[in-house]
Parts: sequence; structure tokens; C-alpha cells
Amino acid sequence: MELAYYSDFAVRLVNTEQPERGEDTLTSVEAVRELCGASTQIARRAGEADVTKLRAVRSRLRSVFEAADAGDEVRAVDLLNALLLEFPVSPQISGHGFLNEQGRPQWHMHLADHATNATAGYTATACMGLACRLAELGVDRLGICQASPCRNAYVDTSTNRSRRYCSDRCATRANVAAYRARKRQEQQARQQPDQG
Repeated sequence: MELAYYSDFAVRLVNTEQPERGEDTLTSVEAVRELCGASTQIARRAGEADVTKLRAVRSRLRSVFEAADAGDEVRAVDLLNALLLEFPVSPQISGHGFLNEQGRPQWHMHLADHATNATAGYTATACMGLACRLAELGVDRLGICQASPCRNAYVDTSTNRSRRYCSDRCATRANVAAYRARKRQEQQARQQPDQG
């Protein structure tokens, strides 16, 4: 498994809050466990303190996405580096019993989970994944959804670097709103008498 895969952990955490709508789904230990994946080792360590701690990390990760979205690459990298220093990772080689054509294990990198609490384990994983994705694709691939009032974070993995929305749903909603606005403008222009 590529370490960049873990960037989804950062996106999922940031998107537990909808600041424009005043919504927050990270409100309980059960929500922390659901975020981590109920059957994972990280989830088993979740406690009440992790709710508050993960919310603080969430704000910091949102700042990374917002800085990247605003084109401030240096700030985005600095903010992410600060998190990486605070929540270090331990990589390890794993084979999971998968065999290649020669009958040997397919070795790949994973992140060892030696953290003492859910926040440390989840954050280390999320930040390492985001750092790998950022290094692979570039800072400009981190974004904030342009569909109002969404503001969800996303990582643009498209081949043409064109993503502006967090989901197809938001893209469709934004396109329909733009179409309706154009139609309203056209109708208003037709209704106004010529100023000639």
C-alpha cells in the first residue's frame, strides 16, 4: 500500500466539520472510532480526550488545505511539517502474505502503529499520507471545495489538475446554480428596454 493512500485520513478528519453550516460530526468517542475505522487498533484506544484533541488537529489540518487552496505553498508545507514533527511516524515493511509472480511476498511500506492514544495514531498516519501526496503531486493539489456552502477539503488526483469540488454532487450543484444564474441574467436583459 502506498503511504500516499493515507492522505484520505486527513481529508476525512477535516471533513468531519462543516464550518459554513455550523455542523460537526466529531462529537463523541463513537464518532472517533467511526473515523478511525471501528475495528482498527487506533479505534480501540479512543477515549473522551481524543474528541477534543482530534478537533484541534482538524483545525490545523484545515489550515494546511486552506493555505494550499490560497496558493500559499510555503505556509501549507510549514503547517504540515509542524504536525509531522509533533506526531512522528514509524514506517515498517509489510508483506501481508501477498505473493508476487515469483512466489515471494509483495513487500510494501506501512505505518507502524505504536501510538499510545487514538489522536497520536490517527494524526501521524493522516499527516504522513498527506505529506507523501503533497510531495508526489504538489501543494496545488490540496483544495477546498468551491461549492458554497460546502468548504470540504479534497486532494486532486485528476490527470489535468482541474478539480475544484470535493465531490460530483457539489460539482453538479455548482454547475446547476451557475446555469440558473445565467438564465436569470438573460431573462433580465431581455426584459429591460433598449437604452438606444
